[in-house]
Amino acid sequence: MLQFLKALLKRKPKVNKVDIGSRFQLISRVGQGSMSKVWRATDRRTEKTVALKVLDIEKTERLESRFSQMKSKKPTEGEVAITLQHPHIVKTFEHGITTNNEQFLVMEFIEGMSLSYLIDVQNDVMKKNRLKFIVELGEAIEHFHRQNWIHRDICPRNIIVDQSLNTKLIDFGLVVPNTAEYQAPGNRTGTATYMAPELIKRQKTDQRIDIFAYAVTCFEMYTKELPWPGGETLEAVVQHINLPPKELQKLVPSIDPLVAETIMKGLAARPNERWSTMGQMLKPLREALHNSQSQ
Repeated sequence: MLQFLKALLKRKPKVNKVDIGSRFQLISRVGQGSMSKVWRATDRRTEKTVALKVLDIEKTERLESRFSQMKSKKPTEGEVAITLQHPHIVKTFEHGITTNNEQFLVMEFIEGMSLSYLIDVQNDVMKKNRLKFIVELGEAIEHFHRQNWIHRDICPRNIIVDQSLNTKLIDFGLVVPNTAEYQAPGNRTGTATYMAPELIKRQKTDQRIDIFAYAVTCFEMYTKELPWPGGETLEAVVQHINLPPKELQKLVPSIDPLVAETIMKGLAARPNERWSTMGQMLKPLREALHNSQSQ
């Protein structure tokens, strides 16, 4: 009888799978990441327009297998996203498993533009609001870090600017807990040109890899280019990780020196020479934004 009870307790709870074909009316494809597809959809239960994200089974399993030796199970994207409540982070209403065994997330649908697009066009929206966007994104990352996560993929394609000109961080597929076992050397995931040197070298990592990626993104927002020459492959990035970054103030002489210094410190090759927390990096950026709005 005791063995039967032990076996019963070990059984996984039953998962109620969702037939997304009947639950949602798919309106149009609005995005496709490296591991997922996203649709604009109508939730027939609520009649609301939502963003429906469906993760590719094979690619998701391949990613999760990298963490299979961990003592604690890596949380899924849905498990992370559902906990995040911040004005500059996309809201996730629900997550689960489809009848085809795919992971899915139901999120708020955001009408807007990718930050990648705004970096490319450098239009008035970007020029007049870039410091505001930078502070908002920093506040989203600060909130994220306070929940004890490492994002691992901060970059312009994972940020949307909505029609009210507010930034939204939208992707959590590579997130890991900010704990010793997930900080251990070895796992190299992310977007190559935003990877911190310690991540590329497979050394110990922590939340400062997000600070580095954020600084690269900020640099791009002002210059439309990356802090280092070269291509976007990992091999190209490896070749220049020991080179100093371009000087932001030389590229953009009109930039507030306080902003330039803050971003350049975030680009430091050695983690100990970077800002130690997102909150610390935000202080001078908030000050610069306040000063600019007071003029």
